[in-house]
Amino acid sequence: MIKFIATDLDGTLLDDERRLPDGIFELIEALWARGVLFAPASGRQYASLKRFFAPVLDKVVFVCENGALVKYRGKTLHLNPIPDQEAKEALDAVRATPHLRPMLCGTESSYIENDEQPFRDYAFASYDACVKVENLETVIGKEPICKIAVFDEIAAAENGIRVLPPKLPRLRTIQSGRDWCDVSAPTADKGEAIRFLRGHFSFDKSECVAFGDHMNDYEMLCECGRAYVTENAYPPLKKLIADTVPSNREGGVAYKLREILKEISL
Repeated sequence: MIKFIATDLDGTLLDDERRLPDGIFELIEALWARGVLFAPASGRQYASLKRFFAPVLDKVVFVCENGALVKYRGKTLHLNPIPDQEAKEALDAVRATPHLRPMLCGTESSYIENDEQPFRDYAFASYDACVKVENLETVIGKEPICKIAVFDEIAAAENGIRVLPPKLPRLRTIQSGRDWCDVSAPTADKGEAIRFLRGHFSFDKSECVAFGDHMNDYEMLCECGRAYVTENAYPPLKKLIADTVPSNREGGVAYKLREILKEISL
């Protein structure tokens, strides 16, 4: 019996225009009525996820910032931030690397110090709560830092994901998109968040389903009994996860959710 469903957003549930599939709120309501908890699991911040899922806020649990923050009905259930000193060291390493632009992602807001385009537009487009400051170091210590999102002017696979991990051995660096890498606490990932939720709500692994499209979804997919990637998923991830659903452009996750609802209703 399925009791929990987690899905990534960008490239997975959202289409290429960053729109939710038609009927998703009705599907979430129907799953809730059958005892299934739905979890948007994203690198996005809590403020952004709340906006997307405003009609069903009390019927979803939010896995934010790639698992570093979990929120349910307005309460923080789980938080795994970067220690302040290591956040400062990571910030220095990113600044010292050509073509990289850092964004600090706190529990309340995200913060940038660079005005260069297209980084600035991407930052404000992706993060509902985003503030321009003169110096990012002034933010550290004022609120927990969930992750450092790093924009790469070249391409993350060719630059950031190659050069940052050796510079940040005590932190976790993962490619989260074509132009982005995410730096977080060493144990902070979507898989850790799912393990926490399984324990918190007493879900068995076999009762959990997950959907993803990129490498920052891999641990989450491994923590669920049924794991699917979209047809448009990052090729290395598709090699690791065999089961697929149609692409995000075709509403593949919503299609599979309807199939799961039919299973539950039998």
